Amino acid sequence: MGKLFGTDGVRGVANEELTCELAYKIGKCAAYVLTGEIKHKPKILIGKDTRISGDMLEAALTAGLCSVGAQVVSLGVIPTPAVAYLTREYDADAGVVISASHNSAEYNGIKIFNANGYKLNDAIEERIEDLILVDDSEIRMPTGDDVGTVTKCDTAVRDYVEFAKSTIDCDLNGMKIAVDCANGASYQTSTCVLAELGAEIYTVANHPNGTNINLNCGSTHTEKFGEYVKNINVDIGLSFDGDADRLLVIDELGNLIDGDKIMLICAEYLKDIGMLNKNTLVTTVMTNLGLVLAAKEKGINIVQTNVGDRYVLEEMLKSGYSLGGEQSGHIIFLDHNTTGDGLVSALQLLSIVKKTGKKLSELAEVFKTLPQTMINAKVKNSNKYDYLKDDMIKAEIKALEEEFKENGRVLIRPSGTEPFVRVMIEGPTQQIVEQKAKYLAKLIEARLG
Repeated sequence: MGKLFGTDGVRGVANEELTCELAYKIGKCAAYVLTGEIKHKPKILIGKDTRISGDMLEAALTAGLCSVGAQVVSLGVIPTPAVAYLTREYDADAGVVISASHNSAEYNGIKIFNANGYKLNDAIEERIEDLILVDDSEIRMPTGDDVGTVTKCDTAVRDYVEFAKSTIDCDLNGMKIAVDCANGASYQTSTCVLAELGAEIYTVANHPNGTNINLNCGSTHTEKFGEYVKNINVDIGLSFDGDADRLLVIDELGNLIDGDKIMLICAEYLKDIGMLNKNTLVTTVMTNLGLVLAAKEKGINIVQTNVGDRYVLEEMLKSGYSLGGEQSGHIIFLDHNTTGDGLVSALQLLSIVKKTGKKLSELAEVFKTLPQTMINAKVKNSNKYDYLKDDMIKAEIKALEEEFKENGRVLIRPSGTEPFVRVMIEGPTQQIVEQKAKYLAKLIEARLG
């Protein structure tokens, strides 16, 4: 059996790859590893998004946690970053989220936070994997009074709402805001926060039914939302993904503002008010080259990591940086939360719009995006890393890099959660990068599919 944990927890088609049996084992083994040193009954929170499989997997996961003596607190439907915050706020020993983020409804996933609200590092995940896949005989199964229990928490949504509101020091009176909730976990929290801060709200995709999460909506499907924002004459459109840990934005003209631009807008503002630690922004290697060049001109240092917000976070914690994230919209404001938080990111951006009096389209001129495209080459999961040793693929990548020189770049990255190799190319024109990316993706599919 292969590796369970990808770049963002365990993920797969519910009841096929991510089974109840596996969820039970994850609960049992994760609780054992994360709470092995504590002397009290461990308290572990569980939150979930709106997928139909969430109840089924929560029951199995809960059984696994209780089987090793954990006290489980069920938070219900709630954003992933809320679980990270509430794990700290409720003095829990761990927090677990049942969600497949931006993936379609048939998928689900399990991601875990430690007692401090941080995603697990590689070493701990590997320890949990070894117990699940190799041998868990060392785990003691309690009986009698030592078996775990389950309680429901009715205040989780309200507690997170109050926290989110506290992350900015202004109201949103007079602002017109459209919100795409992706029929996901933000359908209660985001609209509640924005309305209570005084904004006029227009919502779409906020009627989850278990199977419509991320369905032609949310941060991975922004085209229709962009038209909607433009037509209804609002100041800004906020687009969350299924578990609300990422944010993309639409300006008042209907243009998409990605995570790169959101980050640099915020970084520049925070630098100007002396709140950007070490004048540094942490990004991944997927960040547009235009951001890197513009940041240097503005006196902002850029530190780049491997793809995945967990690696961004690791770098931020190691070096004392306060802001980092990904082009996809995972943005970490470490002064406020320990993980990417779509709602907190939205509030930080909205407060800048409000305080500066500038339109979002004006703020978005913070840098000129270099032409960029990314195409998913569909391959077998077992072959995702074989491009590194395929001579034909390697030769084509080298030829492209020599052709672009300093005017572009080629980045090949296996997906951490899906059977894809992502082909990202930046270059002088959109036509050229799309042509080259399509060719390279087809070559990878032919060689590794």
